[in-house]
Formats: sequence, structure tokens, C-alpha cells
Amino acid sequence: MAEGLPKVNVAVSDRVLLHLLHHDHLADRFIVTVALTRPGIAEACAQHPPNVSRTMRDLVRKGWVSEHTRSIQNDDRRQKTWQLSEEGRDMANLRLTKLGDTMVLVRDKDGQLLEIEAKKAADRLASEMSLLQVLLHAQHEGVLTWGDIRFGIIKKQDAEDATPPPGRLQPLAGVHATYHTSAPQTRKMRGRESEMARLDEWFDGRSACAVVSGIAGIGKSTLVAEWLSGKQEKQQNLSICWYPCQPWDREVGLAVSLLHRFGIDEKHDPYNLIETLPLRPGAPLDVDTWRRRLLAYLTDAYTVRERFSIAPGGPPPYWLIVLDDVHHIASESRNLLGALLQISQKTPLRFVLISRTSLDFYDRRDVHTREIVDELPLSGLSLDETSQWLDELELQDVNPSDVHERTGGHPLAIEMLELYGKPTHEDWLRFLDEEILA
Repeated sequence: MAEGLPKVNVAVSDRVLLHLLHHDHLADRFIVTVALTRPGIAEACAQHPPNVSRTMRDLVRKGWVSEHTRSIQNDDRRQKTWQLSEEGRDMANLRLTKLGDTMVLVRDKDGQLLEIEAKKAADRLASEMSLLQVLLHAQHEGVLTWGDIRFGIIKKQDAEDATPPPGRLQPLAGVHATYHTSAPQTRKMRGRESEMARLDEWFDGRSACAVVSGIAGIGKSTLVAEWLSGKQEKQQNLSICWYPCQPWDREVGLAVSLLHRFGIDEKHDPYNLIETLPLRPGAPLDVDTWRRRLLAYLTDAYTVRERFSIAPGGPPPYWLIVLDDVHHIASESRNLLGALLQISQKTPLRFVLISRTSLDFYDRRDVHTREIVDELPLSGLSLDETSQWLDELELQDVNPSDVHERTGGHPLAIEMLELYGKPTHEDWLRFLDEEILA
């Protein structure tokens, strides 16, 4: 080697440790690749097979490597293989750190000769070489040149024209568009003074969950939106997540949106909540791990305060989650809803569920004995409320008692009466058939 070039020399035992660490994902498997056999190790470490055997005996004697007989892929014979022990992994990681700081020479894309750390050489050469491969090339050749065909095809591109590889998963991409941070705009609400008072009583009480139920079009979302708008005016720093559930929604989508609202993203995930999300399309959500880590995050006052320290008013007093039309996902997300109910009992989290059907992720004891859930079933408007609404419309030849008897005080029926002048319009009858009686 020419004088002045950085000298690289890797001992055989260090080569073996780095190679086994690189293939440590194969440890304890029933079927492994040829990389863990004597020929595979010899080829990767640039050694004769007998020298590999001598080195392995020394490493086994030290307790850094264990020996196993396993089946090999694409081979009918079982062969002797080796893998790192716990002590060997620690030692291999130490060698990886130390050898990664070794200085090597590379000639980059622009032809410049650079002296850099070995652990950075693969990125500089736009290759997928391991640290062992970098060190061996540096030991035998002195200079590693960008574009050398022996380093494999060029895998990476410059930052300015880089494109994400196909199939890359970004769990939080576009999640900000799946929920609202304030109550949506709705039509004018009529009556419902007692129901508004019930929601105020729930909000001031201890129960974590309120369930607003009723048939389609009865005014559930309108009631909650009207009540929530009033609360936001009084409590400016109330953190709201209004999630409109759709028939195509899945529990994974709901879980991702909630994490985003709680301040979890790629840059702030102290409890590794994103790791609990499935990596394959259609894979189930690990609800238990998600629940445990989210509970730890929401009860960590310092972490939450640090995350929202730049927000106006500081950290929110608590989160108010509104799941609109939750009946669309109730059957599939039963476990997730149960986990949310459990989390809300120990964290600054409360939620309102709006549903057409009865929900089964809680039982009667949660309502009457434990006082965890407060139920608010909605029915049609009263006769007095219907009469007041009809008086505002100033319609002729309309009997409030007759309208109330024929429509049951359903708000949508009265709105169609305002539009068409008929208490039982064809569109109202069609709505009855498709949304209520179906």
C-alpha cells in the first residue's frame, strides 16, 4: 500500500463477529441461509474455510458464538451453523462502533478523494455495502471508487431528485384531513333545551363517556355541534377531535387520527406509539400495546407539556373526542372503543359517541353503578317545540298537532314541510324506508 494512505487491517475474529451481527436476524431460526455456514462465512470474510473453523473454535470457547446444526435454504443437507450469543452481540456491537470510526479513502461521484469514517462510506458511494465489505475493500485496495460494479448497483439518488421507494408506508400521511378541531357548521337547532342541559351536566360531572343515540336525522350531530360550539367559546384551549366515521373506516384509521390529535408524529413519539400500527395493509391493530403506550404517554404530564408548550394557552386541560356516526365502525372497532373507555378513566380524555344503534363495548354496570358512561337517547321534538317551529314558518292551513302526530316531531320531516309544504313528502317517505326502517 502506498505511503500516506490510511492503513486498514481487520482481524479474522472481528470479521466473523461483524458478519454474524449483520445476519443476526437469522438467529434461532429453524431454516437459515448459507450465510451462517462455514462456506458462507468464509466467502464473506475472505478467508479459507479451515481458518474459519479455527476462529469459530476460539469464539465458541469464549462464549461469544454458539454452534447449531440447521436446515439450509435450497439444500437438502443439514449443516453446522453459528450465531452470536448475548455476550457475543455486545462484543460485536462494540467492534462495530470502533471499526466504524476507522478512516478510509473514497473517490466520490465528482472524482474527489475524501478521507471519511468507514461507517459513512456506503452512503457516500451510493451502495448498500455492509461495514465489513467496506473495510475489506479498503484493506485490499486502499481507495473505494464511486460506481465500482463490485459494490453493487447504485441504490440511492441525490436528495434533489430523490423519490420514495414504491410501497413505502407513512402511517400519518394525510391524517390531518380526517378529523376536525372544532364543531362543524350545522343547521339551526330547534328546542333541545333539556338535552343541552344534560350534556352540560355530563361535562361538569365525572363520567368519561357520553353516548348520544337516536334514529337517522333526529338531530344527534346538530345537538352535539351546537353544544360544543358554546363550550369552545368559553374554553378557548379545549382540544377537540371531531371524527366523522364512514362506512369504509377501519379501527386503524381511527387509531392513527387519534394519535395525531394527541401530538404524536414522526418527530415526537417518545413512547413509540407509531410502532404499534400495522405495517402491512389489512393487518390487525395491536390494540393492547397501543392502549398501554398511549396510557403511558397521556399520563406523562412533563412530556405532554413539552409537546404543547408552543401552543397558545399551553397544554390542553383535556381532550374531548367526538366520534360521529360511530355505528359505522362499532362492530369492527369494539376492542379499540373499549380501550379508549379504559384510558379515559385515568387520563385527561373524555369522548362523546354519536350513534344510530346501541353500542355493546360497555355494559349496564358502566352506566348505572360505575358511572363511567352517560347515555342520552334522542327522540323527536315535543309538541310545543314543533308548534314554535311551525309558527316561525308562517304556513297556512297547517295544524301543529296533526304534523306532530304524522311525523313524530322529526326535525327532517318539518324541514321538508318548510320546503315542499307537505308534512309527508315523497322524499320524507323515501328517507323513512332507506335510513330508518331498513
